[in-house]
Amino acid sequence: MDPSATEDVPGSIAEPGSALAPDDGTVDERTIDPDPMIQFGLWYRRASEVVVAPESMALATADAQGRPSVRMVLLKSWGDDGFVFFTNYDGRKSHDLIANPQAALLFYWEPLGRQVRVEGAVTRTTDAESDAYYASRDIATRVGAYASHQSQPIASRVDLDASVEHWTTELRDGAVPRPPWWGGWRITPRAYEFWQQGQYRLHDRVRYEADGPAWTIDRLQP
Repeated sequence: MDPSATEDVPGSIAEPGSALAPDDGTVDERTIDPDPMIQFGLWYRRASEVVVAPESMALATADAQGRPSVRMVLLKSWGDDGFVFFTNYDGRKSHDLIANPQAALLFYWEPLGRQVRVEGAVTRTTDAESDAYYASRDIATRVGAYASHQSQPIASRVDLDASVEHWTTELRDGAVPRPPWWGGWRITPRAYEFWQQGQYRLHDRVRYEADGPAWTIDRLQP
């Protein structure tokens, strides 16, 4: 699903074929949806009503030596096969994921006092998926993928602007194909945690763990 494809609330997602359950600001392991992706859709839609960019998420990776790194990225699509974002395959995050194809995501929706954590294995999206998303971007953003060698040192902003100018001229005919060093990653969840802020630090935490095709659900102590 595309986080920008909505029927009524910009940036929100309605789970096809499911009615939104009443949202009383709690999370309970006895009543939470048995499918974590449906539960995510319910919370995401609620967040879309009060958060400017509910698709913003922290992405944690680790390199081959286990050294962690975290940064904010944007969720671009999600569904039964996982959560997708796009980036430069030559940047640090991609180098981490190539060496250690495991990642964790964190969505934090402060107005609701909610977090969703996702952990899982990571794979590249198909070329067709990457091509389709890249083609949807405006031309200036597509040119930027050529002009910037992500995570590499550069002498100054002037040099970056010169690179943008060069590639704008080079690609002036309007055909800006996706460069081979740019594309998507998909996190396939093996675990989720839904966290609801509580009084006196007595938060509600419900964790899903993959168990074959099904999910086990447990309440965690705060």
